Amino acid sequence: MSDERVERRLAAVLAADVAGYSRLMGADEEGSLARLKTIRKALADPAIASYRGRIVKTTGDGMLVEFASAVDAVRCAVEVQRAIAELNADLPQEVRIQFRIGIHVGDIIIDDDDIFGDGVNIAARLEGIAAPGSVCISDDAQRQIRGKVDIAFEDIGPQKLKNIVEPMRAWRAQPGGLNAMMGSPGQAPALALPDKPSIAVLPFENLSGDREQDYFADGMVEDIITALSRFKSLFVIARNSSFTYKGRAVDIKQVGRDLGVRYVLEGSVRKAAGIIRISGQLINAATGTHLWADRFDGNLDNVFALQDKITEAVVSAIEPAVYQAEIDLAARRRPLDLSAYDLGLRASQHFNSMTREGIAEAIELCLRALELDPRYGFAAFIAGSCHFVSISQGWTPDVKHATEEAIRLLSLALAIDKNDPGVLATVGLGMSYLAEDTDVATEMVDRAVALNPNSALAWSQRGQAYLLGGKCAEAVRSFERSIRLNPLDPLLYFTLSGMGFALIELRRFDEAVGAAKKAIRQNQKYVQSYYCLASALGHAGPEAEAQKAVSRLLELNPDFRISEWVKRGASQWHTRNKLVIEGIRRAGIPE
Repeated sequence: MSDERVERRLAAVLAADVAGYSRLMGADEEGSLARLKTIRKALADPAIASYRGRIVKTTGDGMLVEFASAVDAVRCAVEVQRAIAELNADLPQEVRIQFRIGIHVGDIIIDDDDIFGDGVNIAARLEGIAAPGSVCISDDAQRQIRGKVDIAFEDIGPQKLKNIVEPMRAWRAQPGGLNAMMGSPGQAPALALPDKPSIAVLPFENLSGDREQDYFADGMVEDIITALSRFKSLFVIARNSSFTYKGRAVDIKQVGRDLGVRYVLEGSVRKAAGIIRISGQLINAATGTHLWADRFDGNLDNVFALQDKITEAVVSAIEPAVYQAEIDLAARRRPLDLSAYDLGLRASQHFNSMTREGIAEAIELCLRALELDPRYGFAAFIAGSCHFVSISQGWTPDVKHATEEAIRLLSLALAIDKNDPGVLATVGLGMSYLAEDTDVATEMVDRAVALNPNSALAWSQRGQAYLLGGKCAEAVRSFERSIRLNPLDPLLYFTLSGMGFALIELRRFDEAVGAAKKAIRQNQKYVQSYYCLASALGHAGPEAEAQKAVSRLLELNPDFRISEWVKRGASQWHTRNKLVIEGIRRAGIPE
């Protein structure tokens, strides 16, 4: 084994070649060579120098360039492609010289003036899958330029590259959009995607031929934009920008690039025989795939009520659809390449499992996210919620520590964004459960639903807080509103079991049994649902079913005892909601 030390460094590597070079040379050898030399001398070499790149080597039709910065490499590549496109504008297609460019950030080996290693190989393979006139970059490079370069890249997913063992996620800037990206005359530069889900709501098309319906459709779209803007987790394009597309045939992918959004909502309005039909569809602008579509019918007797009804239905469907799409995107990324945002989304998915293992994994992911970004409120919010669940489920061996961590993390989330309805409502619930301050809790959850009346999470947490405060009728109303807003919520069992407890206190035992059974069908490992079912059946029977519920509860939590549940839970809740405890005793759960 050689004792010679290999020199390595991290670099951004740009690989470029001429598309169809052999064809060009076969058709016009001297002319093609002259045009290529002109492009090199007048366009490529000066751009590389201005962005502090180093030309490592050239071949007959390509070059390998090293940059210290991914930002410089990408800006240089796009500038070169734009300039070549302008030069080609007046030339016949068959004589145009077009570069394909690939960029990767990775470790390289230095040998004299040459460079080697995977960093070089991957850049070359990305160049090979790039379209003529385009730029294709690795996921590593994209993460380096995110938020720093006003160039929109399309996520093309994992790519199988020649001689590279694992598929590599790649991004590309399409050739047709490069002029807009670099600010060609008369065009606004394309915008980079924000770090959180971004959406534009386009004006709905009026298909009825009745101009009066324009006012109805425009008003409804404005309401949808306003309602979506209340979700702190979303980046929503303002009305003035969205409405520039009114009356125009649009390419959804181009809209996404122009406005810098991943998702676009479009729709139509049609009136016939006194009935108005609204159709809407949510589209991933990068891929063109549909995430959600639905239609709504109503009459115009009360225009404003119809607008409110449709707005609520659309918004309550879109927010969960976008959230799940973001989780799916994060799940496809390699574990070593995750940003704080990706880690938070993965943590959220583990949290939704509501299992001991899932909660523990979610906490670890959130702590990693907070190490990367100490001001990432969503991660603090999820981690605090996890500790809260561990306490209420009886999973933590150290209740004191878990309580301190829950309060610390939820307080951090609130300090980062005190106007986030989900955070505000969850902190309010925590105040009610952990600190037993029901007055402050009520104030906080009420403020949360006022900030965003369309937040299913805020309404669910409001229901839990009112349940803990002994106001069960109002709790049921909040739970019902949450379910209506998000009937497909992955955490619906949490809401349903809470509603079941409230229904028990209202002596609506059969309804409580139904709510608990629905909760169990959605998640068979969430023990609170079995507490609820056992208590409701303890009151309503039959006895055999109650015993079956108790048996399943004790399978999940063999150490469960009523006294321990009361001890670790909010004592005020058990004082105010005595029918729940009475029902559990009747069902036969050990004291």
